[in-house]
Amino acid sequence: MEKIDKLDRKILEIISQNARIPFKEVAEICNVSRAAVHQRVQKMIEMEVIVGSGYQINPHALGYNTCTYIGVKLEKGSMYKDVVPEFEKIAEIVECHFTTGPYTMLIKLYAKDNEHFMELLNGRIQEIRGVISTETLISLRQSIKRKVPV
Repeated sequence: MEKIDKLDRKILEIISQNARIPFKEVAEICNVSRAAVHQRVQKMIEMEVIVGSGYQINPHALGYNTCTYIGVKLEKGSMYKDVVPEFEKIAEIVECHFTTGPYTMLIKLYAKDNEHFMELLNGRIQEIRGVISTETLISLRQSIKRKVPV
């Protein structure tokens, strides 16, 4: 993989703070041409330094008031590949990680309320073949959310 240089890092820092900033403004801040910024961004997309794009949506604005992290233990770790497609069918699951430690997997889930959460946990997640136990942590408030340091 090609390395990114100081200018690439400066561009990343700027666009990670505001993905809608026009390349013209990024170019002015970096003291380079708009074309140079465009080429650098394209190169970083091709190198998979930049992955994805889009808007961040506030779950609370859509009525999802409960954020939970669920540690999932599987019968066998190798069942991960069978369980992930089942998790993908549950739209409220927004993250899934194969982990070390006491859990085989860690998932992040948003629910509208406790009743909705209980239906997802008891009626869907715990019914998946291979899931032997779960432990839930409810997030009361998110204190830090940031991008990886550039």
